Amino acid sequence: MTRVRQVKSNFTAGEISSELLGRGDLVAYQNGAAKLQNLFIFPTGGVTRRDGLRYIDTVAGNGRLIPFEFNTQQTYLLVLTSNQIDIYLNDVKVSTLVSPWPTNDITQVAWTQSADTLLLVHPDYHPKKLIRNSLGQFVLEDWVFFAEDNIIYQPFYKFADSSVTLTPGGTTGTITLTASSDSFSPGHAGTRLQISGKQVEITSYDSPTVVTVTVIEDLPDTSTTIDWFEQAYSPVRGYPITVAFHQDRLVIGGARDLPNRLWFSRSGDLFNFDLGTGLDDEGIEFAILSDQVNAIRGVFSGRHLQVFTSGAEWMVTGSPLTPSTVQLNRQTRVGSVIDRYVPPVTVDGATIFVAENGKEIREFLYTDIEQAYTAIDLALASRHIPNNVIDQDYDQYRRLIFTVRADGKFATMTFYRAERVRAWTLHKTQGLVHSVSVVGENTYLLVERDGEFLIEKFDDTINLDSALSGESVSEKTIWSGLDHLEGKEVTVISDGIVLDNPLTVTSGSITLSEPANTIEVGLPYTHILEPLPLAMNENTSGRKTRLIEGIFRVYETQALRLDVGRGLKDVPLKQFGEDEVLDTPPPVVSGDIRVRSLGWIKDGTQPFWRVEQDVPYQFTLLSAAVEIKIND
Repeated sequence: MTRVRQVKSNFTAGEISSELLGRGDLVAYQNGAAKLQNLFIFPTGGVTRRDGLRYIDTVAGNGRLIPFEFNTQQTYLLVLTSNQIDIYLNDVKVSTLVSPWPTNDITQVAWTQSADTLLLVHPDYHPKKLIRNSLGQFVLEDWVFFAEDNIIYQPFYKFADSSVTLTPGGTTGTITLTASSDSFSPGHAGTRLQISGKQVEITSYDSPTVVTVTVIEDLPDTSTTIDWFEQAYSPVRGYPITVAFHQDRLVIGGARDLPNRLWFSRSGDLFNFDLGTGLDDEGIEFAILSDQVNAIRGVFSGRHLQVFTSGAEWMVTGSPLTPSTVQLNRQTRVGSVIDRYVPPVTVDGATIFVAENGKEIREFLYTDIEQAYTAIDLALASRHIPNNVIDQDYDQYRRLIFTVRADGKFATMTFYRAERVRAWTLHKTQGLVHSVSVVGENTYLLVERDGEFLIEKFDDTINLDSALSGESVSEKTIWSGLDHLEGKEVTVISDGIVLDNPLTVTSGSITLSEPANTIEVGLPYTHILEPLPLAMNENTSGRKTRLIEGIFRVYETQALRLDVGRGLKDVPLKQFGEDEVLDTPPPVVSGDIRVRSLGWIKDGTQPFWRVEQDVPYQFTLLSAAVEIKIND
């Protein structure tokens, strides 16, 4: 019989798809795992039980989370729910505003920020801006384009066929305009037209070909002309899809009825879209035209202006960006999600976006060698994890990309490009996660639990979900303030000891059998770690194998529940600390755990060991070594 020693020194490839079980030759196979659940992966290779989720507040309903950074000391969390925005500072709600977006439309809201102003757009609603004024108050108001002498410098476009003409009934005052074919609807009342470079405002709708207008600038004459345009954004034509700031310009990407068009404001004048005569500081406008549909889904200011469309990714260049220097070049043909807005995020100079199929997380990165962008699939070996992604954000402090799936689960990817670490893990909680947002050093989730929608944040001091912790100078048995867990069975950590039996929250409180000074109450979650099976080769193929011994190197760990073929069992750790003392928390230990096993494995796809633990104690595994016997 042959003995083989296998050392698992790291998990930096994350959870690997079962489709790769026959590819033991891959580096990803050597550094991956068959299952990683509710674990964070260190860039150094180890894995640790993920942080628990601390309960912050209950909100009105489903929606999404948006960060708003006023300055380095004041970072706010915005919670968009049906026709409402709740604003939080340091986990305390400081303001509530009325908004125009019902629940079903919130998914299409896009945003960008500059200084103390957050711009929010939706293709069916007038664009809004959220500002924090000098009094520290938040105000949500409509965009207002720059105006001078009642001339509004906003984008214009001719939606009618280029051959359609207008005939003015006069040159000044109140007049009628007659189109050569149907061009108007009742919703045009209150919108503006530009005729031969002069603006008029429609005051009433008379018919599909006739409207009454007020002349803002005297028209040159009453001649029939094809030189006319209407304002690009209106209740009739829809509103911007996405926005960004780039090179001191406001960039508008697409609109409901103009999905493939880009507008750039004048340089340094963010709400002035006057095209003028094409001078360097004047506005810019052009369409994305190619052999495929290019509905704009996102614009992002990076090394260049990046435009993400439904069918491709584009680069807009110009140094500086002016009407005469602007160039548009298609880079890749992946496409972005179209049924909702999933914000691109930047990581070390790359832009991470969700592909149109919702199953690929792509890294849009400029390469100096090719002088172009590439769009690498970051989940090629873990395609089963980022499935139908509906939201994402990047936590630069933990170096984790958080993604939320439509099924309510969420995933993280530990991402270090220089070290080639792209490690995916899946996470589960008792409920459905709908949105994620990173605000400063904190990562928040919007979680639905039994019909209630809760804001919760990751907290490395707790090991339960939807949890609260408390401390009392004098010991007590009754702990209250748990209304959000009403009627639920909860796990309780009392003075550092996990109680054997769960308790039920009644009237917002629990009663302990023994008094305690400190307590943590919340919902349990299970972390799972399962290695990949032994790689198939000429020595192992078709032969029975068994585990002789496993050595597990743990770090700052309080509990280890391990299955080495005989079912899950708690592995004693007291050999690394002092003798076990009753009624005290388990020690936090580091070192090597040796576990021996018996029993042959006939199926080569089965792992030799498995960690599965819902006990809310610390757990970190740095590496594992196994000695295996192969039946010759």
